[in-house]
Amino acid sequence: MNAAHVVVEPTPRSGAWNMAIDEALLTAAVENSTTTLRFYRWEEATVSLGYFQKTESASLDPLLAELPLVRRLSGGGAILHEHEWTYSLSVPSDHSLSKQAIQLYSRVHDCIIAALGNADISAAMRGDVDLTKATNPASEPFLCFGRGDERDIIVAGHKVLGSAQRRRRGAILQHGSLLLRRSKYALQFPGLEDLVEAPFSVDELMQDVVGQLAQMMGTDVIGSDFGADVETAAGTLVSQRYQQTDWRVSPGN
Repeated sequence: MNAAHVVVEPTPRSGAWNMAIDEALLTAAVENSTTTLRFYRWEEATVSLGYFQKTESASLDPLLAELPLVRRLSGGGAILHEHEWTYSLSVPSDHSLSKQAIQLYSRVHDCIIAALGNADISAAMRGDVDLTKATNPASEPFLCFGRGDERDIIVAGHKVLGSAQRRRRGAILQHGSLLLRRSKYALQFPGLEDLVEAPFSVDELMQDVVGQLAQMMGTDVIGSDFGADVETAAGTLVSQRYQQTDWRVSPGN
């Protein structure tokens, strides 16, 4: 098994590029047994659709309808990406973290909760959810932050982070967004800076989040790029898929 890589991208990028890089890293996990933890941001407010969501659903909210739209490889509700840090973790089938896919949510979220605690921000996973209220996916809220999962990270009663996965030949891509403050396009969802009264440093918090997750992965080597192969693969995926929202691949891919 190859060493784990941790990449913190210094420059926000487009939605198409961000999603293409995540898929390229999943492919690298499948084909090269590469493990990568990635942190990134978005160059403009963007809506990412869950893999199975209908494109036209984004037009129901006039505020969201004007924003760039991209489809994710993972399922779940749409996410409005603006004032946040997004992470992705790609692990190959031979990595211990991939042996129990559902537990990977908790492993990652526990690290983020620990970092929040170090910043004196009280956070916890949501716990039990009344699933009888969400038996029909079509009736669920369009935006992911309006939905509830037992592993969501909650601060002051509000969801500040949720994650989703895509699995391919035993490898896992898991990604999620840590909401820092509310967006003018979705005022109903406050972020950490809206919920926490005492001032805190976002930069220091994110350094701790990176450190906590890197420690979980057993590495302390942090870089800012992925190498030419991943960048080239991502560029191809942008042109082939992520500039459109109506693409699909077969469930096993």
